[in-house]
Amino acid sequence: MTDVNMQDTTYEAGMGDYFALLKPRVMSLVVFTALVGLFVAPVPVHPFIAFVGILCVAVGAGASGALNMWWDADIDRIMRRTAKRPIPSGRVQPEEALAIGLALSGFSVVLLALATNFLAAFLLAFTIFFYAVVYSMWLKRSTPQNIVIGGLSGALPPMIGWAIATGSISVESVLMTALIFMWTPPHFWALAIFVKSDYGNAGVPMLTETHGRRVTRNHIMGYMVALVPVSLAIAFTSIGGPIYLAVALIWNGWFLSACYKVWRRDEEVAESDGFAAERAAFKVSLAYLFLHFVALFAEAALAPLGFGGWSWL
Repeated sequence: MTDVNMQDTTYEAGMGDYFALLKPRVMSLVVFTALVGLFVAPVPVHPFIAFVGILCVAVGAGASGALNMWWDADIDRIMRRTAKRPIPSGRVQPEEALAIGLALSGFSVVLLALATNFLAAFLLAFTIFFYAVVYSMWLKRSTPQNIVIGGLSGALPPMIGWAIATGSISVESVLMTALIFMWTPPHFWALAIFVKSDYGNAGVPMLTETHGRRVTRNHIMGYMVALVPVSLAIAFTSIGGPIYLAVALIWNGWFLSACYKVWRRDEEVAESDGFAAERAAFKVSLAYLFLHFVALFAEAALAPLGFGGWSWL
């Protein structure tokens, strides 16, 4: 990591600045998918243990965010989108962010091991390591496939939730992880096409910067085609059912159509209408993942009433 030249103005950090280090928006997705992974697992979990487990996942996600901001402080200072983050703006010192990230990492992993099981703790530790070291320190600045490989860290929370409940890994937890992993590239790259970024100025080889929009459109379509069978396969596992299948069919059709429109677009036309198709695909991607996990939650919630899964048909 290169040295960061802080602004001359000094600030006194508040709780909001330290909370911002934890990337709360990213944390919310992590918590939601981990909670669903825990809830749909076949083994009941005491509410207090479930609360502690999800809390550890949230803290671990926040630790990853703090370590990422510590490492990326030099490029965050260059990019307009990130220049106002706590470290480049001078409100939080890099040493503070590093200490917070390491402390929260150790706390979350140890507590999760004591409260649940060692597999869940190992998966959480691996997730933190993968995001902070493999993605932030290595992949992000070395390959345009950074968001693809690095997406594994954001895809693992439902597997952690499942492990909290069962102490094991299953086909179901692997498929939930694969769903997020395959969803990440079309979701992120649809955004990258229409958002003018300054990754190039910061030396970050994002696909849109290194290969251009045409290649990015091809990648979006390729990953979308690969995402469809993963999504549909979940419907025929123990956590799936007709509710999930209906949601998956509708939203795969919608997202696939949106990505196809992005793929076939001419650059001049796209620029002339303000990247309308790309913006639409990004919005669909947000609802796509959320509703898939809501549908899984609904299947599990209705199971005690005899309406979840395929058994009631």
